[in-house]
Formats: sequence, structure tokens, C-alpha cells
Amino acid sequence: MKLEFIVNDKHEIIDVYPGERLLDALRNKLGLTSVKEGCGEGECGACTIIMDGAAVTSCTILAMQAKGKEIITTEGLEKSGELDILQESFMKNGAIQCGYCTPGMLMSSKALLIKNPNPTKEEIKRAIEGNLCRCTGYTKIINAVLDAIER
Repeated sequence: MKLEFIVNDKHEIIDVYPGERLLDALRNKLGLTSVKEGCGEGECGACTIIMDGAAVTSCTILAMQAKGKEIITTEGLEKSGELDILQESFMKNGAIQCGYCTPGMLMSSKALLIKNPNPTKEEIKRAIEGNLCRCTGYTKIINAVLDAIER
């Protein structure tokens, strides 16, 4: 089946199998390895992407459900060789440790900031609540998002 969609501001057409997950299509066919396989059940947030402005877990979506949609992955945050302010804030605030949850955390946070450029700390917590992190204790991640807002 032909899947036609926009990924990181680029028009893409790829062949997918009827039961193929969006996660696998993004990683294996487009080489977007920031989209991580974690639980495979939409519980950990490692595979979070932004689809048509909303943070979604790509492991729970069939590739063909993305037909005609606009997808952003962590690779799409960088523009003209410059990191997104949110990415810079994650680095500056030590919100990256093992790095496995980082792409999902970035995408959940970015989706929030797209909808609400000045969220409260509680709104940030709610936005990332579907993302599991075993290293940072979440405080550094929340602080990074708050720092990005200030910048």
C-alpha cells in the first residue's frame, strides 16, 4: 500500500504493509531513529511523535492511519542546522540522561508548546504524564520546558 504524508516538512510516499505500525514505517523506511520502541502498547511514550499538532504514540497507530497527515519527529525540530529552543533547554538543564525517553519527552512538550506557548508547571506535568523516565526524576525535564518558555 502507498502511504503519502508529510514528515518533518517533507512530502513522503512509502510502501507499507496493511498491518504495519507507524513506528516501524518511520524508523525502518524513513530512518527516523528518534522514534523509539519501548513498550509497544502506548504506555511508555518513547515512540511519541506529533501528528497534526497532537502528541501521539506511534506504536498504537497503523501506518495507513497517517495518510495525508503531517508528522513531526525529533529530527524535525532542528531547522537549518540549529537546534530547537526546547532541545537546547533539555541539554542546558540536564534533562537528558540515558536519552531513551528524551525524544518522546521532547515531542510531548513541543506539542504542548504549539497549543499553549505559556503553560503552567501543572500543564507541563500533564503533557508529559504519558512518558516514562527512569533517570531524571522528571524535575529536570519540567525545568527544561519552563526554561524554553522563558527563552
